[in-house]
Amino acid sequence: MAVWSLWSLLLWEALLPPEVTHAQVQGQVGGHALLVANRPSSFQVREAIWRSLWPAEELLATFFRGSLETLYHSRFLGRAQLHSNLSLELRPLEPGDSGNFSVLLVDTAGRAWTQTLQLKVYDAVPRPVVQVFIAVSGDAQAPKTCQVFLSCWAPNISDITYSWRREGTVDLGIEPSGLFTDGPALRVSLGPEDKSVAYSCIVSNPVSWDLATVTPWESCHREAGPGRASYKDVLLVVLPVLLLLILAGVSAWHLGPCSGKKKKDVCADEVAPEAENPLV
Repeated sequence: MAVWSLWSLLLWEALLPPEVTHAQVQGQVGGHALLVANRPSSFQVREAIWRSLWPAEELLATFFRGSLETLYHSRFLGRAQLHSNLSLELRPLEPGDSGNFSVLLVDTAGRAWTQTLQLKVYDAVPRPVVQVFIAVSGDAQAPKTCQVFLSCWAPNISDITYSWRREGTVDLGIEPSGLFTDGPALRVSLGPEDKSVAYSCIVSNPVSWDLATVTPWESCHREAGPGRASYKDVLLVVLPVLLLLILAGVSAWHLGPCSGKKKKDVCADEVAPEAENPLV
């Protein structure tokens, strides 16, 4: 009887033009998605059938004369649950679960109602990686300023949006102009008054988000801050010292052990005995 009711329901769908509605559902890998069977309040359901339409057409769950059934062999076997309100829950979601679904409802008066739902499954957004690059300052640049490039990247993820937030500047929910900047890169100009200013890179998709925060002035301070020498300053000090040491070594090598008044007297004493020996 159940098989006959199923075939009659499918034939009903083919012969009668049902009323159709559409909806979109979003889910996260490892989470769940609830496909809700919306219908008019006066619609008294007698029979229902849930199907997967794409990428493969499969029978997922049915409702006949008060009996719920979800044991049909499909890619959602063991992961599909039909609730008493005829909504279908899928869990845990997998990356390949995105697709189109439909539910066909028939009421006690013989009217048909079809709803099509599009499920989109997203990966959970990982924590982004933020890198700080310091621009080389020229002579014309104002002193004590630092031009910073911030680069943000979320590995192995697609369908994400990048935005930047300057921390500690939001007042009463009103965001200053330029607080948020779309894109994975941001350029900012910092001064000594920005020592404690932090920037957050926010990566998000429709179902999840994460962020990473950096304080750019710390990188400027490491490059050329008070009490810290830049690589140019190090070269200006080290190179002359190395040059003096090399010159001193070369001079000592040329002068030898007999340089100086006392050393000359010692060398003369060492050479004198050889001079007293007559040649044979």
